Amino acid sequence: MTFDPFGDFETRGYLRNLFGEKDPEIVSHIEYSSFVQGVNEALEHLSGIAYLSYKDVLDTHKTLFKDVYPWAGQDRLQTSPDIAVSKGNVLFAHPKDAHNAIEIALRLGQDKAFMTQKPGEVMGYLAYGHPFLDGNGRTFMVIHTELAHRAGISINWWATDKKQYLTALTHEIDQPGKGILDRYLKPFLHTAIDSKHLASHIVKTQGLAGGGMLADANTILGKVSDPALQARYKEQEQQRAAYKKQTKPFP
Repeated sequence: MTFDPFGDFETRGYLRNLFGEKDPEIVSHIEYSSFVQGVNEALEHLSGIAYLSYKDVLDTHKTLFKDVYPWAGQDRLQTSPDIAVSKGNVLFAHPKDAHNAIEIALRLGQDKAFMTQKPGEVMGYLAYGHPFLDGNGRTFMVIHTELAHRAGISINWWATDKKQYLTALTHEIDQPGKGILDRYLKPFLHTAIDSKHLASHIVKTQGLAGGGMLADANTILGKVSDPALQARYKEQEQQRAAYKKQTKPFP
């Protein structure tokens, strides 16, 4: 079933893309072209910011996809506040909680000691937040690469196996703080590469040319007001609570 959070796929195409295109695969390739054209600009902008915030994540998405979507740079709380979004078996953060999840990732990722030891955990929090209707994986790859560079490390994403990585990422989202994705990424960790090579390093990553961070398409599970979904969100947050106690809350 086509992911259609706006309910106007037939008249405005997939996710209201500026071309009115209905084929998600074609839109994905358009996204990738826009991403390649914008990745240098996005990295240069991030490198000039002393401390990265949620706004910088939104701005990065806008830089990468403004030529594809009219809502580029807007999160799910703005575009689709009433629906629960999942991918495969993963239920992403409630629209109102995406901001918090990303801020936690940014705070942990800008602690150099933490980022050096647990870059997978940082990526897991970014992925769990899933603030956008599309383009999350590519946006996070840029943000994470900048965080890693600041910490003096790099990850050879191009050498990872896409299927194995996605499996580890899925488990990481379900069980943060267990080191699942960090164990997978450990063989691919190296000292930071020259900043002038970061863009080309990202572009070589498997899967960015034809899909997001998780293997399946986004799915609308229903309204966030549904009691069953509210219970699932609550259960999910309880599972993450033990780790959250170690972090400072955000407003």
